[in-house]
Amino acid sequence: MTGAETGMKTRSREFRWPVRVYYEDTDAAGLVYHSNYLKFMERARTEWLRHLGHSQEELRRQAGIILVVRRLDIQFLRPARIDQLLDVVARIKHCGGASLLFEQTVCNTGAETLCNAQVEIACIDAVTLKPRRLPEFIREELDHVH
Repeated sequence: MTGAETGMKTRSREFRWPVRVYYEDTDAAGLVYHSNYLKFMERARTEWLRHLGHSQEELRRQAGIILVVRRLDIQFLRPARIDQLLDVVARIKHCGGASLLFEQTVCNTGAETLCNAQVEIACIDAVTLKPRRLPEFIREELDHVH
């Protein structure tokens, strides 16, 4: 069953993606290893983009852009454990000329925040790797999801 079938939700500029914690996500203590929270957040942002009707590869090939993490500020508040179902939220806080600022949280099924982050995404040219304005069609879609 895909995340879309298991309860993906979207409203305004917020997107939710369910993630199950597997053995491979944990460390020797049975807790989610810190770098895996970044993977969970990346999945939520990627699925948000897919929900809007785009894939990373399509944007690279057809629009000539790549969306990359420019800056990240993360706080780990509580541990997640094996077999837990997590709710990963990606909320757009700001849309700039060539960037998006996401506020992301990872919560357990009790709605307890386990981890939160501010993630700045830069839009860059797929060939030159220099900053490039977000395409107008993405801006228009963001205007329709408020």
